[in-house]
Amino acid sequence: MELSNLRPAEGSKHSNNFRRGRGHGSGNGKTAGKGHKGQLARSGHKKAGFEGGQMPLYRRLPKRGFTNINTKEIIAINVDVLNRYEDGTEVTPELLLETRAVSKLGDGIKILGKGDLSKKLTVKVHAFSESAKAKIEEAGGTVEVI
Repeated sequence: MELSNLRPAEGSKHSNNFRRGRGHGSGNGKTAGKGHKGQLARSGHKKAGFEGGQMPLYRRLPKRGFTNINTKEIIAINVDVLNRYEDGTEVTPELLLETRAVSKLGDGIKILGKGDLSKKLTVKVHAFSESAKAKIEEAGGTVEVI
């Protein structure tokens, strides 16, 4: 670094609370940086979404469907993911999150039946598909709905 490379910190040279419209001696008097006349010179200009009287885009596009406020976010994982655990492990939602088998818990976890399971596990989650339940019990494990 040399003296010729020194610069003021970003944003420190020009303040946002500069007093505009306080006479021509201030360097920003008369029109206060807004130019002459027109919409941009007025107070209260630029209404969000206003398109000069044309029907705005948000009103031209069709509205479809609705958002159900009672929906639940169920995280689904397959049986083959459970092969990462040792025999006799008790698999809970907290363990699944801790070992990054799921990225978040949501409102519940459901085990689905894709793949094969070769470990004997005790699985305690919110829901199971019929095929997943059968595969876990076939491998010698137990299922429990929490």
